[in-house]
Amino acid sequence: MTDLKQERAVRTRNLIMRAAAELFDEEGYEGASVTRIVKRAGVTLGAMYFHFDSKQDLAREVMNAQPYVIEPLLKSSGLQRLVDITLVWAHRLQTDPLLRAGVRLAVEQGRFGMHDSASFEGWKNIMVGHLEVARAEGNLREGVSPEEVAQFVVGACTGVQLYSQLVTGREDLMERTCAMWRLLLPGLAVPDADPAIVVDPDFGKAS
Repeated sequence: MTDLKQERAVRTRNLIMRAAAELFDEEGYEGASVTRIVKRAGVTLGAMYFHFDSKQDLAREVMNAQPYVIEPLLKSSGLQRLVDITLVWAHRLQTDPLLRAGVRLAVEQGRFGMHDSASFEGWKNIMVGHLEVARAEGNLREGVSPEEVAQFVVGACTGVQLYSQLVTGREDLMERTCAMWRLLLPGLAVPDADPAIVVDPDFGKAS
């Protein structure tokens, strides 16, 4: 019985997250009222406040859910993993409401009184871990700092997607992301490792 209750609770929480993400993506934080979120999720207001303290708390959870959309899809490691994260991210950002909402909320959060860097820092820490693996494998150039690279890639991806959204509605986001890596990899990877890193614009689609 306890397991059934836990499964039901997880399912309800996921329904709320998905409904909130869809509305945050479509209309932004201000346009997504709690009433509309619970109606779309098909749950009660009580269920909403059982899982989340407030709409702002829910928005924070949506922002921080981004890695859980992408990381389970990947099996690569080191520098290839870093590239693959951004390629899958670029593709799914065009179609996945949870990811789209997380990015929109993270960028627009100052408008609704939030100043939470956790979603950016979370990505940065994940990338640092993969870069440390690359360094242990001998694939990073001498003097390359995983911390600095991770900070730059998070910032670069944020800017690239904003630029792409304004210019083409993100239709060219994959192309721009691939171009970013063609510029960056020669300065990050040792000569032997660079040609082995695959920047495949179809990779994210295949995932």
